[in-house]
Amino acid sequence: MDFDVSSDWHVAAPYDFLRTLRHEHPVFRSEHLGAYVLSRYSDVRGAYADPRRFSSKGSLTISRSLTEETKARLGEHGSFLSSFVANVDPPDHTRLRRSVSRAFTPRAVANLERRFRELNERLLDRVAPQGKADFVTELGHEPSVKLTARFIGVPEEDEAFVQARVKDWFQLFLSPQPPERQLELADGFLTYLAYVDRLVAARRDDPRDDFVTLMTGSELSHREVVELISTILLGGNDTVPNQLGNSVLRLLREGVWPVPGERLAGAVEECMRIDGASLGSFRYATEDIELHGVTIPRGSLVLLSTDSAAHDETVFPEPGRFVIDRPNADAHLVFGYGIHFCVGAALGRLQLRTALEVLGDRLPGLRLVEQPVVYRTSLVGRALAALPVEWA
Repeated sequence: MDFDVSSDWHVAAPYDFLRTLRHEHPVFRSEHLGAYVLSRYSDVRGAYADPRRFSSKGSLTISRSLTEETKARLGEHGSFLSSFVANVDPPDHTRLRRSVSRAFTPRAVANLERRFRELNERLLDRVAPQGKADFVTELGHEPSVKLTARFIGVPEEDEAFVQARVKDWFQLFLSPQPPERQLELADGFLTYLAYVDRLVAARRDDPRDDFVTLMTGSELSHREVVELISTILLGGNDTVPNQLGNSVLRLLREGVWPVPGERLAGAVEECMRIDGASLGSFRYATEDIELHGVTIPRGSLVLLSTDSAAHDETVFPEPGRFVIDRPNADAHLVFGYGIHFCVGAALGRLQLRTALEVLGDRLPGLRLVEQPVVYRTSLVGRALAALPVEWA
């Protein structure tokens, strides 16, 4: 058996397969992925902590599945993310992260909580009288999309455009697509990059109190700023809302809705551990690496399976069981580890806690509408395609 990112089980229920890897093939050569896979917690964390041997350079530019025609259409942007902070090694990484961290101080993150709470309340004022909704399309995304737009500096009238183009971004680079669809997505992606490029240029001429302006006044190049903003928009428009949807599904299934305030922080961590929106990260071996009797040849692509690590029995007893107050739930690796620990982790956690608190207060009778749960097809992400819910 091998990974099959086009299959439903790859995202929905990979845990029997991952358990077999941890126990029998902790360094697994996946023909489907064209990569070696590390599945044990200690090995995944160790690789994150060893950027000299497990390099991030180019690791996010997962364009191996793109056709030559699509690569030609993308041109120089086929190497998109080549200067994004999570896609480089020191010393470039050190310089990039130093600039980005200026926007994610504890005070700045705390100031965003009030705004995010207001966005959730306003959305529920509008949707609550309906008595039902698709959580994914009607409840889970809008507050995060709007908060990210305000933080970055995207005008409100452009939010829908950015959200649609971010989906093109995700599907093109991180999800297998047929050739004709690749070309459609490539055109949408190029339109998106051109938009961000214009936004950055505009802030150089007309500075404002937003992230774009802060970055244009930093030590970063124009291209570095464009790639940074493009990718942060992905997190706010996709990754955080996906984790919220996964979390709501889990909490409703476990019968712990609404979550008491004193247990929210723990619930958020356990939801990220057991149903992480991120399934892993790629690295490149910079030298021959011996691990568990297997040689990973220099230049090989390596998948660090954080999804498997989060279900490693040696770290998380009974990993398939949801434990709302699991004492070490926050040891999951959804945000990475070491120098590449997600710079926006504090903001992501704040958004999840706040959204669950407001939703629990406003919709205490929230329940699932029974029907099959379907996930989006993805290489490294877990996201629901839809989640019908209702409330009294």
